[in-house]
Amino acid sequence: MPGRIAERNKRLADGAKHDMAVTMTQPVQILIVEDEPLIAMMLEDFLDVLDKQVAGTVDSVDDALARVAEGGIDAAILDVNLRGGQKSTPVAEALAERGVPFVFATGGADDAVDERFRDRPRLQKPFTMDGVAKALGSL
Repeated sequence: MPGRIAERNKRLADGAKHDMAVTMTQPVQILIVEDEPLIAMMLEDFLDVLDKQVAGTVDSVDDALARVAEGGIDAAILDVNLRGGQKSTPVAEALAERGVPFVFATGGADDAVDERFRDRPRLQKPFTMDGVAKALGSL
């Protein structure tokens, strides 16, 4: 049984890599804005399997804005709701001003996302590697 699971996961990863290779052929630096450490680590692992680089992992609006200001980000995954009642909207604004594409990560309804950004791709929780690949591929 464990062999079957590992084999299935490898097939999924290979498929996700292929999907990403078709849509994004250059190395991509992706910023993760996520306040749950285990979810952030899972996203980092998914990006590694997808041959993407993590441009940084931050858990607050202030840290995200500081990282965006540094530059070198090709795309971002933004958790909509962050700890302390913060929303990632200011980060989305900063990324949009710089022309950096981003995906909203949410387990909630569409109305959780600021209406100005409701046309942006969504990554629905719980995350899967295929879901991450498709969301990033839609950028």
